[in-house]
Amino acid sequence: MRILLAEDEKALAKALVKIFEANNYSIDAVHDGQEALDYLEAGNYDAAVLDIMMPKVDGITVLKKLRASGSDLPVLMLTAKAEIDDKVLGLDSGANYYLTKPFDAKELLAAVRAITRSGNEVDTKLSFGNLSLDRASFEMSTPSGSVKLANKEFQMMELLMAKPGNIISVDTFMDHIWGYDTDTESNVVWVYVSYLRKKLTALGADVKIKATRNAGYSIVSED
Repeated sequence: MRILLAEDEKALAKALVKIFEANNYSIDAVHDGQEALDYLEAGNYDAAVLDIMMPKVDGITVLKKLRASGSDLPVLMLTAKAEIDDKVLGLDSGANYYLTKPFDAKELLAAVRAITRSGNEVDTKLSFGNLSLDRASFEMSTPSGSVKLANKEFQMMELLMAKPGNIISVDTFMDHIWGYDTDTESNVVWVYVSYLRKKLTALGADVKIKATRNAGYSIVSED
């Protein structure tokens, strides 16, 4: 899952990036509202965390422009403005959640989980064949055993298992996991696919990661 963080306090932004990455999120951090708008327009995100009081463009304006564009991206407002009128303004402008500073990391992560839920219940596990991926524990398992995946391994497998059989391009992996402005070479995707294939074999999975030439990767049945 990929998040855009817009927070002008750089020390806090750095701490938040560490919190999110430790919990297997990919995150891009920007420090003013104009950057946030640019990234939201160009990037592929599952949620945004916006500070209100930012240089150039404030968070409420960013939110209003996002909603005016037709986007239903889940948005959490993270701010020191704790007055009721401020909360009402944020929610009425289209925010899904409003969290005031100071806050606890557990509360922040719970808020992000809440706004990114689909449907009426949380789909904490993805399954295909005899393979399961637990979004809460980051474990990949079969009846033969389980293994906890590292950050980017988990994110890659989550993309694959969200839509079994669908081909995901290398560019999609790069944009969603490493960020569209990354300097990382695209062959890193093949490296992580190799890691995951070894773990699937070790677990006795009846599914595999298939490479489709000049298209990308998909998870398919071994049959």
